[in-house]
Amino acid sequence: MKLVGIVGSNAVGSYNRLLLQFIQKHFNKLIELDIVEIDKVPLFNQSDDQTQSPVIQDIAKRIEASDGVIIATPEHNHTIPAALKSLIEWLSFKIHPFENKPVMIVGASYFSQGSSRAQLSLRQILDSPGVNAIVLPGNEFLLGNVKEAFDEENNLKDQGTINFLASCLEKFIRFIKVVSELEGKGGATEVVKPIEEDLFANGKIDTTIEGVEMTAPDWVEQAAEKVNPATGNDYVKLNRGILTVNQIDQFLRSMPMELTFADSNNQFLYYNSVLPPEEMFAKRYPEQPGNPLGACHPDRTHKNVKWVISQLRSGKQDIVRVHVPTHGPDKFVVHNYQAIRDDEGNYMGINEYIMDIKPTVDWYLQQTGQELVGGKDTVSGASQSDNKQADTVSGASQSNAAEPEVDTVSGASSH
Repeated sequence: MKLVGIVGSNAVGSYNRLLLQFIQKHFNKLIELDIVEIDKVPLFNQSDDQTQSPVIQDIAKRIEASDGVIIATPEHNHTIPAALKSLIEWLSFKIHPFENKPVMIVGASYFSQGSSRAQLSLRQILDSPGVNAIVLPGNEFLLGNVKEAFDEENNLKDQGTINFLASCLEKFIRFIKVVSELEGKGGATEVVKPIEEDLFANGKIDTTIEGVEMTAPDWVEQAAEKVNPATGNDYVKLNRGILTVNQIDQFLRSMPMELTFADSNNQFLYYNSVLPPEEMFAKRYPEQPGNPLGACHPDRTHKNVKWVISQLRSGKQDIVRVHVPTHGPDKFVVHNYQAIRDDEGNYMGINEYIMDIKPTVDWYLQQTGQELVGGKDTVSGASQSDNKQADTVSGASQSNAAEPEVDTVSGASSH
């Protein structure tokens, strides 16, 4: 089996490079590992497109030709190094070699926690629209106290560590075979062409209200005249209860999160209006319900919108989550896109719910007396005197991440 191993550091001396070299040498009867360096990868800048540069094209072609990828990442300031992030940015900008590619994450660090937070961050990045890798779940290989982990010949010294690494690699190989079958590459499964999502709802489904212009600002009122829906104190029989329309409305509006519903025809039908648009995490406007999703998003985001919907419609994922860091350091806002299905499993649309989870985390910590504690392995490389460059730490100050394209399904961040 042919794998690519990406050294997640551009440092001259890297324990993560040693780890991949050990895998390449020790498990050569199990896999063929092609080690890729990233020291020549330019800093990502979409205004200076380097997609066709030899270094980016070479790495992309090596990934595409492989059965899977192993990424060995250090940890810098609780996340992956800038050089590795730039590589992934280039490989998700105009070309997408990671798409549906099985990936296994490993990492080495000076301290006992290994590169756990960097690995968690990398999982989220690899799962994002445009990257769309298929990451081996669980099986975290965290090589801590790395300066004592290798002998003079750069072999891992602890047999238990080697055995665990072997078990992770064996599971990854089985994982690659399963993914290959699911993707129709193993000969047993027919390749199914993915559905091209229609963001302008040109088709119709059983619940489509016809005869009303979808983009009409008073679509709700016009549609109500067409179908004469239950209102006010009319009772509605639900799965496990009976409520009036007023009770349902207030129940949904009382939810401690922003809710949005788009149906399987990609028509935006509802949001639980609680706050004025300018005070919401994702702005919603009274005239938007009824709009096709394509009218709710700028053209530049349509590719991401289609990707999220296709993931949910196809069942590849039941939920897609995106953390949006632009609301300030006192919040941790998460956009969740969850597939809605009927009792037979048929796709009915998307439940998007947006919430700041920080108050819940703070309450949990207060109730349990626990604390979130940062490890020493992520804050400073200045005290390291080892002759290898400290690719597992960084003294650089953190800065806010660039605003992501979060308006992937429901609506209103196009304003």
